[in-house]
Amino acid sequence: MCSIIGFTSRDVPEELFLKCFNRTLSRGPDTTRIINTGAGIMGFHRLAIMGLSEEAMQPFVRDGNALVCNGEIYGFRAVRQKLSAKYDFASDSDCEVLLPLYEEYGLDMFAMLDAEFALILYDAKKDVFIAARDPIGIRPLYYARGADGAMLFASEAKNLVGLSDEIRPFPPGHYYDGKRFVCYRDMSKVEKVCHDDLDTACRNIREKLIAGIEKRLDADVPVGFLLSGGLDSSLVCSVSAQILGKPIRTFAIGMGGDAIDLKYAREVADFIGSEHTEVVVEEDDILNALDQVIEILGTYDITTIRASMGMYLLCREIHRTTDIRVLLTGEISDELFGYKYTDFAPDPQAFQQEAEKRIRELHMYDVLRADRCISSNSMEARVPFGDLAFVEYVMSLDPAMKMNVYNKGKYLLRRAFEGGYLPQSILYREKAAFSDAMGHSMVDCLKLQAEKMYSDEEFEDARNEYSFAKPFTKESLMYRKIFEKYYRGQAPMVKDFWMPNKNWEGCNVNDPSARVLSNYGASGI
Repeated sequence: MCSIIGFTSRDVPEELFLKCFNRTLSRGPDTTRIINTGAGIMGFHRLAIMGLSEEAMQPFVRDGNALVCNGEIYGFRAVRQKLSAKYDFASDSDCEVLLPLYEEYGLDMFAMLDAEFALILYDAKKDVFIAARDPIGIRPLYYARGADGAMLFASEAKNLVGLSDEIRPFPPGHYYDGKRFVCYRDMSKVEKVCHDDLDTACRNIREKLIAGIEKRLDADVPVGFLLSGGLDSSLVCSVSAQILGKPIRTFAIGMGGDAIDLKYAREVADFIGSEHTEVVVEEDDILNALDQVIEILGTYDITTIRASMGMYLLCREIHRTTDIRVLLTGEISDELFGYKYTDFAPDPQAFQQEAEKRIRELHMYDVLRADRCISSNSMEARVPFGDLAFVEYVMSLDPAMKMNVYNKGKYLLRRAFEGGYLPQSILYREKAAFSDAMGHSMVDCLKLQAEKMYSDEEFEDARNEYSFAKPFTKESLMYRKIFEKYYRGQAPMVKDFWMPNKNWEGCNVNDPSARVLSNYGASGI
Protein backbone atom coordinates (compact mmCIF):
# COMPACT_ATOMS: atom_id res chain seq x y z
CA MET A 1 0.00 0.00 0.00
CA CYS A 2 1.34 3.42 -0.92
CA SER A 3 0.24 7.02 -0.51
CA ILE A 4 -0.19 9.45 -3.38
CA ILE A 5 -0.95 13.16 -3.51
CA GLY A 6 -1.24 15.81 -6.19
CA PHE A 7 -2.12 19.50 -6.09
CA THR A 8 -2.88 21.19 -9.40
CA SER A 9 -1.69 24.56 -8.19
CA ARG A 10 1.43 26.27 -9.52
CA ASP A 11 2.11 27.89 -6.16
CA VAL A 12 2.04 25.40 -3.30
CA PRO A 13 4.18 26.05 -0.19
CA GLU A 14 6.30 22.93 0.15
CA GLU A 15 6.05 23.03 3.94
CA LEU A 16 2.23 22.87 3.77
CA PHE A 17 2.35 20.13 1.13
CA LEU A 18 4.65 17.99 3.27
CA LYS A 19 2.59 18.54 6.39
CA CYS A 20 -0.53 17.27 4.62
CA PHE A 21 1.24 14.44 2.82
CA ASN A 22 3.00 13.07 5.89
CA ARG A 23 -0.32 12.38 7.60
CA THR A 24 -0.34 9.12 5.63
CA LEU A 25 3.31 8.19 5.94
CA SER A 26 2.28 4.80 7.37
CA ARG A 27 0.90 3.87 3.94
CA GLY A 28 4.37 4.12 2.43
CA PRO A 29 7.14 4.18 5.05
CA ASP A 30 9.98 3.05 2.77
CA THR A 31 10.80 6.10 0.65
CA THR A 32 9.30 9.48 -0.23
CA ARG A 33 9.70 11.50 -3.39
CA ILE A 34 8.09 14.79 -4.38
CA ILE A 35 8.30 16.52 -7.77
CA ASN A 36 7.09 19.85 -9.10
CA THR A 37 5.87 19.61 -12.68
CA GLY A 38 5.69 23.36 -13.06
CA ALA A 39 1.91 23.09 -13.20
CA GLY A 40 1.55 21.45 -9.83
CA ILE A 41 3.16 19.19 -7.28
CA MET A 42 2.99 15.41 -6.85
CA GLY A 43 4.17 13.11 -4.10
CA PHE A 44 4.64 9.41 -3.42
CA HIS A 45 5.18 7.51 -0.16
CA ARG A 46 6.36 4.03 -1.12
CA LEU A 47 5.61 0.65 0.35
CA ALA A 48 7.62 -1.61 -1.93
CA ILE A 49 5.59 -4.67 -2.99
CA MET A 50 6.26 -5.30 -6.71
CA GLY A 51 9.66 -4.37 -8.09
CA LEU A 52 11.80 -3.59 -5.06
CA SER A 53 14.57 -1.71 -6.85
CA GLU A 54 15.19 2.03 -6.72
CA GLU A 55 14.17 2.21 -10.40
CA ALA A 56 10.63 1.27 -9.36
CA MET A 57 10.31 4.39 -7.21
CA GLN A 58 7.62 6.87 -8.23
CA PRO A 59 6.71 9.40 -9.53
CA PHE A 60 7.41 7.89 -12.92
CA VAL A 61 8.43 10.57 -15.42
CA ARG A 62 8.53 10.16 -19.21
CA ASP A 63 8.85 12.96 -21.79
CA GLY A 64 7.54 15.51 -19.30
CA ASN A 65 4.57 13.38 -18.28
CA ALA A 66 4.46 12.23 -14.65
CA LEU A 67 2.47 9.67 -12.70
CA VAL A 68 1.93 8.42 -9.18
CA CYS A 69 -0.16 5.31 -8.55
CA ASN A 70 -1.18 3.29 -5.54
CA GLY A 71 -2.20 0.05 -7.15
CA GLU A 72 -1.73 -3.47 -8.38
CA ILE A 73 -1.90 -3.91 -12.15
CA TYR A 74 -2.69 -7.58 -12.76
CA GLY A 75 -1.26 -9.14 -15.89
CA PHE A 76 1.25 -6.31 -16.18
CA ARG A 77 4.02 -8.57 -17.49
CA ALA A 78 2.03 -9.37 -20.63
CA VAL A 79 1.21 -5.68 -21.04
CA ARG A 80 4.87 -4.73 -20.63
CA GLN A 81 5.92 -7.37 -23.16
CA LYS A 82 3.46 -5.96 -25.68
CA LEU A 83 4.71 -2.40 -25.13
CA SER A 84 8.41 -3.23 -24.96
CA ALA A 85 8.90 -3.01 -28.71
CA LYS A 86 8.23 0.70 -28.46
CA TYR A 87 9.03 1.63 -24.84
CA ASP A 88 11.95 0.99 -22.52
CA PHE A 89 11.28 -0.16 -18.96
CA ALA A 90 13.70 0.38 -16.08
CA SER A 91 12.12 -1.77 -13.35
CA ASP A 92 9.90 -4.73 -12.51
CA SER A 93 7.19 -2.44 -11.15
CA ASP A 94 3.68 -3.22 -12.35
CA CYS A 95 2.79 0.48 -12.30
CA GLU A 96 5.58 1.43 -14.72
CA VAL A 97 3.38 0.28 -17.62
CA LEU A 98 0.81 3.02 -16.94
CA LEU A 99 2.51 6.00 -18.60
CA PRO A 100 3.23 4.05 -21.80
CA LEU A 101 -0.36 2.80 -21.78
CA TYR A 102 -1.60 6.37 -21.48
CA GLU A 103 0.65 7.51 -24.30
CA GLU A 104 -0.72 4.69 -26.48
CA TYR A 105 -4.42 4.76 -25.59
CA GLY A 106 -5.10 7.99 -23.74
CA LEU A 107 -8.09 7.99 -21.39
CA ASP A 108 -9.37 4.75 -22.92
CA MET A 109 -6.65 2.95 -20.97
CA PHE A 110 -8.68 2.91 -17.76
CA ALA A 111 -11.39 0.63 -19.14
CA MET A 112 -8.63 -1.76 -20.28
CA LEU A 113 -7.06 -2.26 -16.87
CA ASP A 114 -7.47 -5.36 -14.73
CA ALA A 115 -6.38 -3.60 -11.60
CA GLU A 116 -7.16 -2.05 -8.27
CA PHE A 117 -5.65 1.41 -8.33
CA ALA A 118 -5.78 5.12 -7.64
CA LEU A 119 -3.57 7.36 -9.74
CA ILE A 120 -2.72 10.96 -10.55
CA LEU A 121 -1.19 11.72 -13.95
CA TYR A 122 0.22 14.93 -15.41
CA ASP A 123 -0.02 15.28 -19.20
CA ALA A 124 2.69 17.75 -20.17
CA LYS A 125 1.49 18.31 -23.72
CA LYS A 126 -2.02 19.20 -22.61
CA ASP A 127 -0.80 20.79 -19.37
CA VAL A 128 -3.53 18.99 -17.45
CA PHE A 129 -3.77 16.77 -14.36
CA ILE A 130 -5.78 13.56 -14.69
CA ALA A 131 -6.90 11.31 -11.85
CA ALA A 132 -8.63 7.93 -11.83
CA ARG A 133 -9.78 5.17 -9.51
CA ASP A 134 -10.55 1.47 -9.94
CA PRO A 135 -14.15 0.41 -10.61
CA ILE A 136 -14.86 -0.82 -7.07
CA GLY A 137 -12.78 1.71 -5.17
CA ILE A 138 -10.51 -0.80 -3.46
CA ARG A 139 -7.69 1.74 -3.53
CA PRO A 140 -8.60 5.03 -1.85
CA LEU A 141 -8.62 8.46 -3.43
CA TYR A 142 -10.15 11.76 -2.29
CA TYR A 143 -10.46 15.16 -3.89
CA ALA A 144 -11.24 18.73 -2.92
CA ARG A 145 -11.01 22.28 -4.24
CA GLY A 146 -8.34 24.50 -2.73
CA ALA A 147 -8.86 28.14 -1.84
CA ASP A 148 -7.42 29.13 -5.22
CA GLY A 149 -9.75 26.77 -7.08
CA ALA A 150 -7.05 24.17 -7.72
CA MET A 151 -7.99 20.49 -7.58
CA LEU A 152 -6.42 18.57 -4.71
CA PHE A 153 -6.10 14.77 -4.84
CA ALA A 154 -4.83 12.46 -2.12
CA SER A 155 -5.01 8.87 -0.90
CA GLU A 156 -6.92 9.78 2.25
CA ALA A 157 -9.20 12.54 3.46
CA LYS A 158 -6.79 13.33 6.29
CA ASN A 159 -4.30 14.59 3.69
CA LEU A 160 -6.78 17.32 2.72
CA VAL A 161 -8.18 18.33 6.12
CA GLY A 162 -7.78 22.05 6.65
CA LEU A 163 -7.41 22.78 2.93
CA SER A 164 -11.07 22.67 1.91
CA ASP A 165 -14.54 22.81 3.43
CA GLU A 166 -15.68 19.96 1.20
CA ILE A 167 -13.63 16.79 0.89
CA ARG A 168 -15.20 13.97 -1.09
CA PRO A 169 -14.28 10.42 -2.08
CA PHE A 170 -13.23 10.15 -5.71
CA PRO A 171 -15.99 8.11 -7.39
CA PRO A 172 -14.92 4.54 -8.24
CA GLY A 173 -14.87 3.64 -11.91
CA HIS A 174 -14.33 7.27 -12.92
CA TYR A 175 -11.53 9.40 -14.25
CA TYR A 176 -11.16 13.17 -13.98
CA ASP A 177 -9.97 14.67 -17.25
CA GLY A 178 -9.09 18.12 -15.96
CA LYS A 179 -12.63 19.45 -16.28
CA ARG A 180 -15.12 16.77 -15.31
CA PHE A 181 -15.60 13.30 -13.88
CA VAL A 182 -16.31 10.58 -16.45
CA CYS A 183 -17.55 7.08 -15.63
CA TYR A 184 -15.58 4.49 -17.54
CA ARG A 185 -16.98 1.38 -15.80
CA ASP A 186 -19.96 0.85 -13.47
CA MET A 187 -19.68 -2.52 -11.72
CA SER A 188 -23.22 -2.26 -10.34
CA LYS A 189 -24.75 -2.06 -13.81
CA VAL A 190 -25.72 -5.33 -15.53
CA GLU A 191 -25.95 -5.09 -19.30
CA LYS A 192 -27.48 -8.55 -19.74
CA VAL A 193 -28.80 -11.00 -17.16
CA CYS A 194 -27.00 -14.37 -17.21
CA HIS A 195 -29.27 -17.42 -17.01
CA ASP A 196 -26.65 -20.12 -16.49
CA ASP A 197 -27.99 -23.25 -14.80
CA LEU A 198 -26.96 -24.03 -11.23
CA ASP A 199 -24.06 -26.33 -12.11
CA THR A 200 -22.64 -23.93 -14.69
CA ALA A 201 -23.00 -20.95 -12.36
CA CYS A 202 -21.21 -22.73 -9.52
CA ARG A 203 -18.40 -23.90 -11.79
CA ASN A 204 -17.88 -20.37 -13.10
CA ILE A 205 -17.97 -18.93 -9.57
CA ARG A 206 -15.33 -21.40 -8.46
CA GLU A 207 -13.05 -20.90 -11.48
CA LYS A 208 -13.28 -17.12 -11.48
CA LEU A 209 -12.67 -16.81 -7.75
CA ILE A 210 -9.67 -19.16 -7.92
CA ALA A 211 -8.25 -17.05 -10.76
CA GLY A 212 -8.84 -13.89 -8.71
CA ILE A 213 -7.04 -15.37 -5.73
CA GLU A 214 -4.12 -16.69 -7.78
CA LYS A 215 -3.27 -13.35 -9.36
CA ARG A 216 -3.30 -11.70 -5.90
CA LEU A 217 -0.64 -14.07 -4.60
CA ASP A 218 1.95 -12.44 -6.85
CA ALA A 219 4.23 -10.33 -4.66
CA ASP A 220 7.94 -9.74 -4.10
CA VAL A 221 7.42 -9.61 -0.32
CA PRO A 222 5.94 -11.97 2.32
CA VAL A 223 2.16 -12.55 2.14
CA GLY A 224 -0.24 -13.35 4.99
CA PHE A 225 -3.94 -14.10 5.38
CA LEU A 226 -6.66 -12.84 7.71
CA LEU A 227 -8.75 -15.81 8.82
CA SER A 228 -11.97 -15.34 10.74
CA GLY A 229 -13.24 -18.91 10.38
CA GLY A 230 -16.18 -17.65 8.34
CA LEU A 231 -16.88 -18.85 4.82
CA ASP A 232 -15.23 -16.05 2.84
CA SER A 233 -11.82 -15.72 4.47
CA SER A 234 -11.65 -19.51 4.89
CA LEU A 235 -12.11 -20.02 1.14
CA VAL A 236 -9.41 -17.46 0.33
CA CYS A 237 -7.01 -19.24 2.69
CA SER A 238 -7.83 -22.74 1.49
CA VAL A 239 -7.54 -21.93 -2.20
CA SER A 240 -4.31 -20.00 -1.61
CA ALA A 241 -2.75 -22.91 0.27
CA GLN A 242 -3.62 -25.25 -2.60
CA ILE A 243 -2.23 -22.88 -5.23
CA LEU A 244 1.01 -22.22 -3.36
CA GLY A 245 1.51 -25.83 -2.33
CA LYS A 246 3.02 -24.88 1.01
CA PRO A 247 1.84 -23.76 4.46
CA ILE A 248 0.52 -20.20 4.47
CA ARG A 249 0.52 -17.84 7.46
CA THR A 250 -2.95 -17.17 8.88
CA PHE A 251 -4.04 -14.81 11.65
CA ALA A 252 -7.20 -14.61 13.76
CA ILE A 253 -8.42 -12.41 16.60
CA GLY A 254 -11.00 -12.68 19.35
CA MET A 255 -12.06 -11.36 22.73
CA GLY A 256 -10.87 -13.15 25.81
CA GLY A 257 -13.69 -15.25 27.23
CA ASP A 258 -16.33 -15.23 24.49
CA ALA A 259 -14.56 -15.19 21.11
CA ILE A 260 -16.83 -16.97 18.63
CA ASP A 261 -14.58 -17.23 15.61
CA LEU A 262 -11.25 -18.28 17.09
CA LYS A 263 -12.25 -21.94 17.33
CA TYR A 264 -13.51 -21.98 13.74
CA ALA A 265 -10.40 -20.23 12.48
CA ARG A 266 -8.30 -22.84 14.26
CA GLU A 267 -10.36 -25.62 12.66
CA VAL A 268 -9.71 -24.17 9.20
CA ALA A 269 -6.03 -23.61 9.94
CA ASP A 270 -5.63 -27.22 11.05
CA PHE A 271 -7.49 -28.46 7.98
CA ILE A 272 -5.32 -26.55 5.49
CA GLY A 273 -2.11 -26.93 7.51
CA SER A 274 -1.36 -23.23 7.93
CA GLU A 275 1.07 -21.58 10.30
CA HIS A 276 -1.61 -20.03 12.48
CA THR A 277 -1.45 -17.20 15.00
CA GLU A 278 -4.21 -16.19 17.42
CA VAL A 279 -4.46 -12.77 19.02
CA VAL A 280 -6.67 -12.34 22.09
CA VAL A 281 -7.77 -8.89 23.24
CA GLU A 282 -9.76 -7.54 26.17
CA GLU A 283 -12.26 -4.72 26.62
CA ASP A 284 -9.55 -2.23 27.61
CA ASP A 285 -7.76 -2.87 24.31
CA ILE A 286 -10.95 -1.99 22.44
CA LEU A 287 -11.71 1.19 24.38
CA ASN A 288 -8.09 2.38 24.31
CA ALA A 289 -7.94 2.02 20.51
CA LEU A 290 -11.33 3.57 19.72
CA ASP A 291 -10.20 7.15 19.20
CA GLN A 292 -7.26 6.14 17.04
CA VAL A 293 -9.35 3.75 14.94
CA ILE A 294 -11.89 6.45 14.08
CA GLU A 295 -9.10 8.87 13.15
CA ILE A 296 -7.58 6.20 10.90
CA LEU A 297 -10.89 5.32 9.28
CA GLY A 298 -12.31 8.78 8.72
CA THR A 299 -15.86 7.57 9.34
CA TYR A 300 -18.59 7.67 11.99
CA ASP A 301 -20.43 4.62 10.63
CA ILE A 302 -21.31 2.16 13.38
CA THR A 303 -20.79 -1.05 11.43
CA THR A 304 -17.47 0.05 9.97
CA ILE A 305 -16.09 1.11 13.34
CA ARG A 306 -17.21 -2.02 15.16
CA ALA A 307 -15.77 -4.32 12.50
CA SER A 308 -12.55 -2.30 12.37
CA MET A 309 -11.71 -2.70 16.03
CA GLY A 310 -10.58 -6.29 15.76
CA MET A 311 -9.15 -5.92 12.28
CA TYR A 312 -7.00 -2.96 13.28
CA LEU A 313 -5.69 -4.62 16.45
CA LEU A 314 -4.92 -7.82 14.56
CA CYS A 315 -3.08 -5.97 11.78
CA ARG A 316 -1.15 -3.96 14.36
CA GLU A 317 0.06 -7.19 15.93
CA ILE A 318 1.00 -8.68 12.54
CA HIS A 319 3.00 -5.56 11.73
CA ARG A 320 4.73 -5.60 15.12
CA THR A 321 5.71 -9.27 15.07
CA THR A 322 6.20 -10.36 11.44
CA ASP A 323 7.75 -9.29 8.14
CA ILE A 324 4.47 -9.61 6.23
CA ARG A 325 3.66 -6.79 3.83
CA VAL A 326 0.60 -8.11 1.95
CA LEU A 327 -2.62 -9.43 3.52
CA LEU A 328 -5.39 -11.22 1.65
CA THR A 329 -8.90 -10.73 3.06
CA GLY A 330 -12.45 -11.96 2.45
CA GLU A 331 -14.35 -8.70 1.89
CA ILE A 332 -16.94 -8.14 -0.89
CA SER A 333 -18.60 -11.55 -0.74
CA ASP A 334 -21.68 -10.43 1.20
CA GLU A 335 -22.45 -7.60 -1.20
CA LEU A 336 -22.55 -10.11 -4.06
CA PHE A 337 -24.19 -13.15 -2.50
CA GLY A 338 -26.24 -11.59 0.28
CA TYR A 339 -26.25 -10.67 3.95
CA LYS A 340 -28.46 -12.12 6.65
CA TYR A 341 -30.87 -9.23 6.09
CA THR A 342 -31.18 -9.86 2.35
CA ASP A 343 -33.05 -13.05 3.26
CA PHE A 344 -35.93 -10.59 3.74
CA ALA A 345 -35.76 -9.25 0.17
CA PRO A 346 -39.35 -9.34 -1.11
CA ASP A 347 -38.42 -10.39 -4.66
CA PRO A 348 -35.42 -10.94 -6.98
CA GLN A 349 -35.54 -7.39 -8.31
CA ALA A 350 -35.28 -5.97 -4.78
CA PHE A 351 -32.38 -8.34 -4.03
CA GLN A 352 -30.52 -7.16 -7.13
CA GLN A 353 -31.20 -3.49 -6.43
CA GLU A 354 -29.77 -3.93 -2.93
CA ALA A 355 -26.65 -5.63 -4.35
CA GLU A 356 -26.22 -2.74 -6.80
CA LYS A 357 -26.47 -0.22 -3.98
CA ARG A 358 -23.92 -2.10 -1.86
CA ILE A 359 -21.44 -2.42 -4.72
CA ARG A 360 -21.71 1.31 -5.50
CA GLU A 361 -21.13 2.22 -1.86
CA LEU A 362 -18.49 -0.37 -0.96
CA HIS A 363 -15.69 2.18 -0.99
CA MET A 364 -17.27 3.97 1.97
CA TYR A 365 -17.72 0.90 4.18
CA ASP A 366 -16.09 -2.57 4.06
CA VAL A 367 -13.45 -1.67 1.47
CA LEU A 368 -12.55 1.46 3.43
CA ARG A 369 -12.26 -0.61 6.61
CA ALA A 370 -9.91 -3.16 5.07
CA ASP A 371 -7.74 -0.51 3.46
CA ARG A 372 -7.32 1.68 6.52
CA CYS A 373 -6.84 -1.08 9.09
CA ILE A 374 -4.16 -2.71 6.97
CA SER A 375 -2.46 0.36 5.45
CA SER A 376 -2.22 2.18 8.78
CA ASN A 377 -0.01 -0.72 9.79
CA SER A 378 2.14 -0.40 6.66
CA MET A 379 0.79 -3.39 4.77
CA GLU A 380 -1.19 -3.84 1.58
CA ALA A 381 -4.73 -5.25 1.38
CA ARG A 382 -5.71 -7.56 -1.47
CA VAL A 383 -9.34 -8.51 -1.91
CA PRO A 384 -9.93 -11.51 -4.23
CA PHE A 385 -13.73 -11.25 -4.07
CA GLY A 386 -13.28 -7.83 -5.67
CA ASP A 387 -11.75 -9.32 -8.81
CA LEU A 388 -13.44 -7.49 -11.68
CA ALA A 389 -14.26 -10.58 -13.75
CA PHE A 390 -15.66 -12.32 -10.67
CA VAL A 391 -17.79 -9.36 -9.59
CA GLU A 392 -19.08 -8.81 -13.11
CA TYR A 393 -20.15 -12.45 -13.44
CA VAL A 394 -21.87 -12.77 -10.06
CA MET A 395 -23.66 -9.45 -10.50
CA SER A 396 -24.95 -10.63 -13.88
CA LEU A 397 -26.46 -13.89 -12.56
CA ASP A 398 -30.23 -14.10 -12.40
CA PRO A 399 -31.02 -12.67 -8.94
CA ALA A 400 -33.71 -15.32 -8.44
CA MET A 401 -30.83 -17.81 -8.26
CA LYS A 402 -28.89 -15.73 -5.71
CA MET A 403 -31.78 -15.24 -3.29
CA ASN A 404 -31.92 -17.53 -0.27
CA VAL A 405 -34.36 -20.08 -1.66
CA TYR A 406 -32.14 -22.92 -0.42
CA ASN A 407 -32.59 -22.34 3.33
CA LYS A 408 -28.91 -21.43 3.41
CA GLY A 409 -27.48 -18.00 2.72
CA LYS A 410 -24.80 -17.64 0.02
CA TYR A 411 -25.67 -21.12 -1.21
CA LEU A 412 -24.11 -20.67 -4.66
CA LEU A 413 -20.71 -19.88 -3.18
CA ARG A 414 -20.91 -22.77 -0.73
CA ARG A 415 -21.95 -25.25 -3.41
CA ALA A 416 -19.25 -23.99 -5.75
CA PHE A 417 -16.54 -25.08 -3.33
CA GLU A 418 -17.81 -28.49 -2.27
CA GLY A 419 -15.23 -31.20 -2.66
CA GLY A 420 -12.42 -30.85 -0.16
CA TYR A 421 -11.68 -27.12 0.06
CA LEU A 422 -13.07 -26.83 3.60
CA PRO A 423 -14.62 -29.02 6.28
CA GLN A 424 -18.36 -29.34 5.65
CA SER A 425 -18.99 -27.76 9.06
CA ILE A 426 -17.19 -24.60 7.93
CA LEU A 427 -18.46 -24.59 4.36
CA TYR A 428 -22.08 -24.59 5.54
CA ARG A 429 -21.61 -22.71 8.78
CA GLU A 430 -24.11 -19.90 9.37
CA LYS A 431 -22.68 -16.42 8.99
CA ALA A 432 -21.75 -14.32 12.01
CA ALA A 433 -20.99 -10.64 11.71
CA PHE A 434 -17.24 -10.07 12.15
CA SER A 435 -17.70 -7.55 14.96
CA ASP A 436 -19.98 -9.99 16.82
CA ALA A 437 -17.82 -13.00 16.05
CA MET A 438 -14.88 -11.41 17.83
CA GLY A 439 -17.05 -11.89 20.88
CA HIS A 440 -20.37 -10.28 21.74
CA SER A 441 -18.65 -8.59 24.65
CA MET A 442 -16.81 -6.28 22.23
CA VAL A 443 -19.94 -4.58 20.90
CA ASP A 444 -21.52 -4.69 24.33
CA CYS A 445 -18.62 -2.85 25.93
CA LEU A 446 -18.76 -0.11 23.26
CA LYS A 447 -22.49 0.35 23.86
CA LEU A 448 -21.96 0.46 27.61
CA GLN A 449 -19.22 3.07 27.22
CA ALA A 450 -21.63 5.28 25.27
CA GLU A 451 -24.35 4.80 27.89
CA LYS A 452 -21.95 6.05 30.53
CA MET A 453 -21.15 9.17 28.52
CA TYR A 454 -24.65 10.55 27.89
CA SER A 455 -27.89 10.74 29.78
CA ASP A 456 -31.04 10.46 27.67
CA GLU A 457 -31.47 14.24 27.78
CA GLU A 458 -27.82 14.91 26.86
CA PHE A 459 -28.12 12.49 23.97
CA GLU A 460 -31.17 14.25 22.52
CA ASP A 461 -29.54 17.65 22.81
CA ALA A 462 -26.23 16.52 21.32
CA ARG A 463 -27.64 14.52 18.40
CA ASN A 464 -29.63 17.54 17.24
CA GLU A 465 -26.41 19.45 16.65
CA TYR A 466 -26.07 17.48 13.42
CA SER A 467 -28.25 17.90 10.35
CA PHE A 468 -26.48 15.29 8.19
CA ALA A 469 -26.50 11.61 9.23
CA LYS A 470 -27.95 12.48 12.62
CA PRO A 471 -26.81 10.06 15.35
CA PHE A 472 -29.66 7.76 16.37
CA THR A 473 -28.12 5.89 19.30
CA LYS A 474 -25.72 6.91 22.04
CA GLU A 475 -23.08 4.69 20.48
CA SER A 476 -23.41 6.50 17.13
CA LEU A 477 -23.18 9.86 18.92
CA MET A 478 -19.98 8.78 20.65
CA TYR A 479 -18.45 7.87 17.30
CA ARG A 480 -19.63 11.09 15.63
CA LYS A 481 -18.08 13.26 18.36
CA ILE A 482 -14.71 11.57 17.82
CA PHE A 483 -15.05 11.85 14.03
CA GLU A 484 -15.74 15.59 14.22
CA LYS A 485 -12.60 16.04 16.30
CA TYR A 486 -10.51 14.99 13.29
CA TYR A 487 -12.77 15.71 10.30
CA ARG A 488 -14.91 18.63 11.36
CA GLY A 489 -17.74 19.32 8.95
CA GLN A 490 -16.78 16.49 6.59
CA ALA A 491 -19.53 13.99 7.48
CA PRO A 492 -20.93 13.95 3.88
CA MET A 493 -17.79 12.03 2.86
CA VAL A 494 -19.84 9.00 3.96
CA LYS A 495 -23.27 8.71 2.37
CA ASP A 496 -25.08 7.57 5.52
CA PHE A 497 -25.06 4.84 8.12
CA TRP A 498 -24.68 1.29 6.82
CA MET A 499 -27.98 -0.33 7.81
CA PRO A 500 -30.26 -3.11 6.59
CA ASN A 501 -32.96 -2.00 4.17
CA LYS A 502 -35.57 -0.65 6.57
CA ASN A 503 -38.24 -0.74 3.87
CA TRP A 504 -38.26 -4.53 3.99
CA GLU A 505 -40.43 -6.36 6.50
CA GLY A 506 -38.22 -7.70 9.29
CA CYS A 507 -35.45 -5.18 8.69
CA ASN A 508 -36.75 -2.05 10.42
CA VAL A 509 -34.17 -2.26 13.19
CA ASN A 510 -32.18 0.31 15.13
CA ASP A 511 -28.84 -1.51 15.11
CA PRO A 512 -26.80 -2.62 12.08
CA SER A 513 -25.74 -5.94 13.60
CA ALA A 514 -27.32 -9.06 12.12
CA ARG A 515 -27.64 -10.18 15.73
CA VAL A 516 -30.85 -8.15 16.05
CA LEU A 517 -32.57 -9.84 13.09
CA SER A 518 -35.12 -12.58 13.63
CA ASN A 519 -33.28 -14.97 11.28
CA TYR A 520 -29.91 -14.71 13.04
CA GLY A 521 -30.68 -17.84 15.03
CA ALA A 522 -27.62 -19.96 15.66
CA SER A 523 -25.32 -17.82 13.53
CA GLY A 524 -21.85 -17.66 14.96
CA ILE A 525 -22.35 -20.35 17.58
